[in-house]
Amino acid sequence: MKNYLAIDIGASSGRHIIGRVKDGKITLEEVYRFDNGQIRKDGHDCWDIEKLVASVKAGIDAAAEKCTIDSIGIDTWGVDFILLDADGAPVSDAVAYRDARTAGADAEIEKDVISFPDLYARAGIQKTSFNTIYQLWALKKEHPEQLERAASFLTVPEYLNYRLTGKIVHEYTDSSTTSLLDAAKKDWDFDLIEKLGFPKRIFGKLEMPGATVGEYRGMKVVLPAMHDTASAYLAVPARDDKAVYLSSGTWSLLGVENEKAITTPESCAANFTNEGGAWGRYRYLKNIMGLWMIQSIRRELNGVSYVEGKSGEATAAALAALSDYEKGKKYSFDELESAARAAEGFRVTVDVNEQRFMNPASMTGEVLSAAAKAGKAPQTVGELMQCVYRSLAECYAAAIANLSSITGKTYTSINIVGGGSQDRYLNALTAEATGLEVFAGPVEGTAIGNLIVQMIAGGEFRDLAGARAAIVR
Repeated sequence: MKNYLAIDIGASSGRHIIGRVKDGKITLEEVYRFDNGQIRKDGHDCWDIEKLVASVKAGIDAAAEKCTIDSIGIDTWGVDFILLDADGAPVSDAVAYRDARTAGADAEIEKDVISFPDLYARAGIQKTSFNTIYQLWALKKEHPEQLERAASFLTVPEYLNYRLTGKIVHEYTDSSTTSLLDAAKKDWDFDLIEKLGFPKRIFGKLEMPGATVGEYRGMKVVLPAMHDTASAYLAVPARDDKAVYLSSGTWSLLGVENEKAITTPESCAANFTNEGGAWGRYRYLKNIMGLWMIQSIRRELNGVSYVEGKSGEATAAALAALSDYEKGKKYSFDELESAARAAEGFRVTVDVNEQRFMNPASMTGEVLSAAAKAGKAPQTVGELMQCVYRSLAECYAAAIANLSSITGKTYTSINIVGGGSQDRYLNALTAEATGLEVFAGPVEGTAIGNLIVQMIAGGEFRDLAGARAAIVR
């Protein structure tokens, strides 16, 4: 029996999961889990990349102590990157996507280089402040010397592979989040890259999921769908083509799979994105703020900072406005869900996709302020959570209505995968808001999708349909 190791890393934590195929079923064994956070460095919020590398290696060691590992695959979030010089040494920090350095970059590019409708028609990627195109633009202004020295551009999971194998290999699904690919050709748009003033030399040949990168201590390193949402979508056991997929984690990614990119003006206006999927598919989806809001509020209630070195003054002021907040108490997700259920009479909602919720000084404060503007500010922890839960569900409903209008399809169900699929209250509110049947699970959808690519490459399954059938079993 072969053993495959999925290393699935999100914005808050990572996990190492061994996958095996036994009696036609995919079995999972979590062997390592670690925290992932950010540090303040040279005026920017950055990933603690050396700690991340060490955690990845420690988890591999833990897995190797359990059994012989046949292959390893890493997936993470998209858009963030590191630049390497000709000797393979980093010349840039791993600045995190929520950092404020990209402020105004979109307006500058639209004024000086290309309009957003034209960019969307080429790349098919939604406008969000953290897109790689805007990060590189900001870097070019602040540190042009880094781009001048750079020989290679690596997304975060590509960099982790590099640290394991010494090989620089670029992967399609994660690269598709940069807004620098030609959506139709599934390759770098070098004409656009040149117009933006980015060095073409740093963008190497793209490989599809399933390719081999190299070896780490005798273990094969394989490319899964390295963008975590691309992996998660592979694990959706949808019943038919009328199902909407929702990958629910720090971000909520809601949409469908298509064989062709949709880059129409209507799609552009709705700000849907066409991200690359395994085997050349397109994930057509809406990027919604997601459980980040709930995670952030819980951290603030518990006195935990997401970025080391940031002031908590705004949070302290916001928490003082909640009549039942207990300083020093450790609030669990279950307690917050129960509090929300008890406050169902509070019906004020906010637009969860407002930029104010991207990286606020205090998430609690921003929700209180936005709700006050919408009608009434929450006065208790339960009302605060009810506002967030109901706002997310209503946003999902609006996104599905938009999706239906653009594709001309009527959708009948929602398949929720990822950690958020365990949140029964959010699932119930989503069913209520959308009027659709909700199917929850698998919880470890991203890790399973990662494993599926490795298992197909390892000869366990003939194709994706066979692998998805094993999930259902």
